Amino acid sequence: MNSLPTLVYLVTEDWYFLSHRLPMALAAQRAGYEVHVATRVVSDGPAIKSYGFQLHPLNWRRGSTNPLAVLAIIREVRRLYRQLSPDLVHHVALEPAIIGSLASVGLNIVCLNALAGLGFVFTSRTLRARSTAAVIRMLVRGLMNRPRHAVLVQNSDDRAVMESLGVRKNRISLIPGSGVDTETLIPLPEPPKPITMAFVGRLLDDKGIRTLVSAHEILVRGGKSVRLLIAGKPDPANPVSIPPEEISAWTRRPDIEVLGHVDDIREVWRRAHIAVLPSRREGLPKSLLEAAACGRPIVATDVPGCREIARQDYNALLVPTDDAGALAAAIDKLVHDADLRWRFGAASRRLVEAEFSAARIGDETVALYNHLLGTPLHAPPAHG
Repeated sequence: MNSLPTLVYLVTEDWYFLSHRLPMALAAQRAGYEVHVATRVVSDGPAIKSYGFQLHPLNWRRGSTNPLAVLAIIREVRRLYRQLSPDLVHHVALEPAIIGSLASVGLNIVCLNALAGLGFVFTSRTLRARSTAAVIRMLVRGLMNRPRHAVLVQNSDDRAVMESLGVRKNRISLIPGSGVDTETLIPLPEPPKPITMAFVGRLLDDKGIRTLVSAHEILVRGGKSVRLLIAGKPDPANPVSIPPEEISAWTRRPDIEVLGHVDDIREVWRRAHIAVLPSRREGLPKSLLEAAACGRPIVATDVPGCREIARQDYNALLVPTDDAGALAAAIDKLVHDADLRWRFGAASRRLVEAEFSAARIGDETVALYNHLLGTPLHAPPAHG
């Protein structure tokens, strides 16, 4: 019989696990956990297995609201939980947290529900999203307060939101993100001019990419020689994904280059002077953590998640959401001030080393796992 505690990560997509949860999974593995990954597998299954994790493909259609499809994935996850009898399951993001919590009803499993950024339904202004949000609020309050359940958030704003939704305070822990590899991602020298800014992320309206393209147009019209790199792909499963024809139109604009998916993110930051993320809400944006680790100054929106890593007048300039003019002005300030870029970039690196390294976040996450398995939930560890 296996004596190692069994840990299952429930994630919607294989690429997302590798991109956003790999450091903590490796930390858990080093600490003695047997790590399993349950997810929809497209192309990254071999990579997940290469780390020694056990992979369980799921027939998951992310974002589906078809009741039969939702019921089917709940049953599939429940069968897996019965088969594995895990000690702990880590549900990554809102949809897996709800699906996994429903699947675990009646089973002797500790559930850690990681809720990052709170998703489209909490940021969209549409009637459908508001209606969906009302249902999710009810589910969150009912499911996350059950015995052997806990909630993990990435910033203090999301912790306050969870409390406002009715999750008891003693069920909530805060660990800022999954960490960044500060040994692989190291400070990079500024590239040659022209000044180049870069956006890294899914091409979603909620990420502020349309606002950024508009801000770039303002700069170009004003005679500024500024290039824009866009690294990332649309996400058709998300209702606010940018249509392919719109992305194609961006490539025809002066000084815009759409890179698509980039395997080695260092190649983006070798080419870019400034990191930009004008998102409407985040958990803790990996793209800005990586940019900061590479010593890049940041321009971002003054919203939950972004302001955890982008700190006004320390390593970043913060602007209101959906304000292309303010965004253009902030970018322009960094374009014309090399000393400010250097000072902000150095501060970015210091911040990552002090608070957001993969080693530190991995240790905090394993400590939380051990706590959840070894002691009652009344006093979970908290960051900061």
